[in-house]
Amino acid sequence: MTRIWIDVEDLFRHAVASPRPTGIQRLSFEVQQALVERFGAGGAVRFLRYDPRRSAFAEIPWDDVAALYRGMVAVAPVLRAVQPAAAGPPPAGWLRRALGPVLVRLPLSVREPLARAVGFQKDCVRVLGRAGRLQLSSWHCLAGAVRAMFGRPGTGAEALIVAEAPEAFGGDAATAFPPEAAAAFAAAACPGDILLVLGSPWWQHDHAGLIARTRERYGLRFAVLVYDLILIRHPEWFEREVITVYSSWLDAVLPQADVLLAISRSTAGDLERHAARRGIVLRGPVTPIPVGTGFAAPPDNAAPSPDLPSPGSYVLFVSTIEVRKNHALLFRVWGRLLEELPPGRVPTLVFAGRVGWLVSDLMRQMENANWLDGHVVVIESPSDGDLAALYRGCLFTLFPSLYEGWGLPVTESLAFGKPCVVANATSLPEAGGTFARYFDPDNLHDAIRVIRGVLDDPAGLAAWEADIRRDYRPVPWSASADAVMAALVPAAATR
Repeated sequence: MTRIWIDVEDLFRHAVASPRPTGIQRLSFEVQQALVERFGAGGAVRFLRYDPRRSAFAEIPWDDVAALYRGMVAVAPVLRAVQPAAAGPPPAGWLRRALGPVLVRLPLSVREPLARAVGFQKDCVRVLGRAGRLQLSSWHCLAGAVRAMFGRPGTGAEALIVAEAPEAFGGDAATAFPPEAAAAFAAAACPGDILLVLGSPWWQHDHAGLIARTRERYGLRFAVLVYDLILIRHPEWFEREVITVYSSWLDAVLPQADVLLAISRSTAGDLERHAARRGIVLRGPVTPIPVGTGFAAPPDNAAPSPDLPSPGSYVLFVSTIEVRKNHALLFRVWGRLLEELPPGRVPTLVFAGRVGWLVSDLMRQMENANWLDGHVVVIESPSDGDLAALYRGCLFTLFPSLYEGWGLPVTESLAFGKPCVVANATSLPEAGGTFARYFDPDNLHDAIRVIRGVLDDPAGLAAWEADIRRDYRPVPWSASADAVMAALVPAAATR
């Protein structure tokens, strides 16, 4: 029997850096869960973490993966909302007073992850229940920040932690991974088995080397799912050291991949063009897989906040706030709409997502504009219960991103029966199909034209929503799992 060994270490490391999953963690978990449901955990589908003390993989049960993820999605928001005329920042505690002069000297690649790590400390402790490990990871984060401040080359805060103190992500590795965990993988792995990467492990120290050693030792085939090439296609949106780390990882794993998967035709094309430019010979064509629609229902304890905007009063944009997502365009659009229309005709614009990198200027601009007198609201790190309530209560959704590997918020909006006005860039037309309406994300006037056209036609919006609810057919995650298995083990998928 061919076994699929799935590397899930990136999920555990992400849980330390942030209590909430990103789209990558959500997508990879849903595919893993669908694989388990269709092909069984502990048999054909098994899971691995990295044991840093032994520089090798160790097998872990699926229940550990599922429990960690469900704890992450149950975490309440760190900041409920940023609204106009706020009372101001909280008084500086001793830690802020002590670190403030240091933080302002750090590069953005270290400053912003460090600030998030400190701010999320309590949430991480609640999720993982291992305070000692998280305290260690925070102190190593601070140590990495100090090294970066004094000029030591690095790869960003997360990669510094992994490179210098991998045990910070696994507690005491000898306890977390007893010898029998590594022995179980060594005993069960057989030539022809498949080592599958569905997440984003590129920032882990020497991940490509670990893959190479594991393949050689056990005779495994290797498969990897690629989400996008944004760091290579648009390096202007990222810190240089992050680009270097990702590019090195990608160029090291591509020649090893027996099976290359992508989350869209757009990403598959980007990947094949990149390989050609770099002179990398791929072992086969890149296979796009269908991406499932929506996510599991929120847990029972993820009831929505009572502070959310009133249903029918807002337009929704679900995304991490970062440069490529193009929040700045919508901020300008809403400013123009308020100039051209009576305020009562302009709904609130809700940004729902974590505040990311390289957006400090935008956040300051919105604050200086008093959040357009309440017409812009930021709900940071919403819970799954909040997200479901926000989707159900919005007039429609927006997604103006300049570059996407797929566009999960687009299909998620459609799954909730909500119209979506989308950028016509990269993979987004694949995600929205004929159910979305499109505009040029580089053209302010085109964005205003399309968005105002929706606002000026309430009857047309209602008919559009009715069409989606009647005709849109979500893609089940089982279809994603079947496509992955068909690419890896065609006979198993057929069976």
